[in-house]
Amino acid sequence: MRALQLFGDRDLRLTDVADAPAPGPGEVRVRVRAVGLNFIDVWGFRGMAFAKRRLPLTVGAEAAGEIAALGEGVTGLREGDPVALYGAKTCGHCRACREGRDNLCEDVGGVYGFHIDGFASEFVTVPARLVVKAPAGVSFTDAACAGIAFGTVQHMLFDNARLEPGESILVHAGGSGIGTSAIKMAKALQCTVFTTVGDDRKGAMAGELGADHVINYREERFEGEVRRLTKRKGVDVVFEHVGPDTWNGSLLCLKRGGRLVTCGSTSGVSTTMNLMQLFQQQYRITGSFGCRIENIRQSLDKMATGITPVIDTVYPLGDFAAGLERLESRQVFGKILVSL
Repeated sequence: MRALQLFGDRDLRLTDVADAPAPGPGEVRVRVRAVGLNFIDVWGFRGMAFAKRRLPLTVGAEAAGEIAALGEGVTGLREGDPVALYGAKTCGHCRACREGRDNLCEDVGGVYGFHIDGFASEFVTVPARLVVKAPAGVSFTDAACAGIAFGTVQHMLFDNARLEPGESILVHAGGSGIGTSAIKMAKALQCTVFTTVGDDRKGAMAGELGADHVINYREERFEGEVRRLTKRKGVDVVFEHVGPDTWNGSLLCLKRGGRLVTCGSTSGVSTTMNLMQLFQQQYRITGSFGCRIENIRQSLDKMATGITPVIDTVYPLGDFAAGLERLESRQVFGKILVSL
């Protein structure tokens, strides 16, 4: 079968590999239909793996497809069912897994496409517990955004930030895959949404998504604008994933007792902060990584109601590298996907 494999830094090749094995007990074989691209793919492409891995490595951490075969003992699924795949090889046995806190697995085998062979191949064989059936009417391209983009946002906003209807929220990088998803999910709750973008084209598109206040951070200090627009009160929640470039400004945007949730640090890995500000203003800061499997189910249900991902571009499998280059360029608005 065909698979897209990483042989070295920025060296992606479409190759022929052995077929995915027949599913064993508790496993399913999935025909992959679409793969979502994310910054974790960019990091892997650049050679920025945070753990040992063996090359060549099949890439792709987020995907959707259809059940091609069922292993012994698998229930609740049938051949042909559309499914989204969970991006980490969790153990399924530890306390965190048993309690549904999958992204805190105590014996995780790695992230697919980053540490271990991923989903950018014609077929994959995975534990059945790591696939979630998509509701009728959800396309493969939309479902391929559930494992990371939508699932991450669902986990951040509702498990961690506890976003409530009618609250105010600052969403950084409103043109990114998770930024566009956060805007749509927050507006579905009638929240007041502030968002940052890097150019006026993205600003207009973010406004069309429903953002109430769009700030071009290249022209204005976003923290000053948020404080001005809120009459210096600040927002209830900050959706952070940029890192050092925005961190302290994000804290200034919070009202007293406000919540900041972060899932990324694309501008660097370390920063400094005012600890007196932290405790005097009673901020609540939460780190959020990936999502629970239940968040994928919740995301797919949202898609079925019409809260769908914003798709920037769909590439054929052989142009995966071009998709990564577009993602690196930051010219993207929404998600980039690869179709098989």
